[in-house]
Amino acid sequence: MSNRAPFLLIVDDDKEIRDLLAQFFETHGYEVTTAQDGVAMKQVLEEKHNLIDIIILDIMMPGDDGLELCRQLRRDSAIPIIMLSAIGADTDRIVGLELGADDYIAKPFNPRELLARVKAILRRSGNVFDANVRQQTVLTAAPRVRFLDWTLDQNKRRLIAPDDMAIPLSAGEYDLLLAFIEHPGRVLTRDQLLQLTRCRDASPFDRTIDVQVSRLRRKLEKNPKSPTIIKTVRGGGYQFTPTVERVATSEV
Repeated sequence: MSNRAPFLLIVDDDKEIRDLLAQFFETHGYEVTTAQDGVAMKQVLEEKHNLIDIIILDIMMPGDDGLELCRQLRRDSAIPIIMLSAIGADTDRIVGLELGADDYIAKPFNPRELLARVKAILRRSGNVFDANVRQQTVLTAAPRVRFLDWTLDQNKRRLIAPDDMAIPLSAGEYDLLLAFIEHPGRVLTRDQLLQLTRCRDASPFDRTIDVQVSRLRRKLEKNPKSPTIIKTVRGGGYQFTPTVERVATSEV
């Protein structure tokens, strides 16, 4: 069990916002480092990549904006990302999710809402931190499950491809895949998937689940445009078609 606090990286070109958020999270027991742009962010990641638990990333920045930085991060990192977007910027929000962000929040926002979203993502990403006592509690080990030639290790929260390569999953992708695995063959509506994945309250027109399904298909399907693992059921939702087999620890 680690006794360290969760570590946040805040990336925003507005120094006032960086300083206010850093102070707010530090008073709630978090470790925080900040960066004013993509160049500074990459320097921090080179030095502290293994320590950072979550990145809060503004979209509107000079140089590489937050969307481009999110794209770059997702090439080789599964660190959870929360995007900060201008209010009403639905296109940026959807693109951010498609690029691999785990959540978003529109400016201006209440820091307590951002804190709640950070806590939710830390729970979903596999580790529960109690920042007040600076403790980390690892979730109880769970067995592996298999479907087709894929394996999901629920203890390490890792997806293993048929060629034994580890496939990185964001917290949202992992939650969605687990929801499908726990309900194989069942048609799940978007509302049910939102509840099963513990997503924030969403409007009937929210595309979060559709975006996450699209991202999962790109990782699982031979042809994402003609999916056979996660099928779309017209007027119903989505259906996970493979048979799921739980693997005892002794078999691993």
